[in-house]
Amino acid sequence: MGEELKVEYTSTVFYVKFGDGSKAFLRYSIEGDKMALIETYTPPQHRGKGVAKLMVDKAVEVAQGRGLKIVPICSYSVQYFLKNPDKRGLLAEPYASMKEEDMKKYFEERLAAEKAKEKG
Repeated sequence: MGEELKVEYTSTVFYVKFGDGSKAFLRYSIEGDKMALIETYTPPQHRGKGVAKLMVDKAVEVAQGRGLKIVPICSYSVQYFLKNPDKRGLLAEPYASMKEEDMKKYFEERLAAEKAKEKG
């Protein structure tokens, strides 16, 4: 592959454009002092290459720079904070103070909700 991936963003989405014309994205919204990470999508041919992580990394960087707390809604963003416990201080409550098992349960709930939405 060897593509240099660059995360760009607008007021509602972080995205990566690929050489094949496809795009990965992370939809978000900002309300008050919170950034909600709503939906992550990576085209099937680009999955498993760390693209979603790059986008959430960028979201975290932007949120930190603006003094925002993060509300993880999409399952990938929840998984990101499970894998990076050192960054949980950036989360809004109640997520910041969730125990590991509660965070895992929340991840499973978000994943189930997304799968139900795909079927519906």
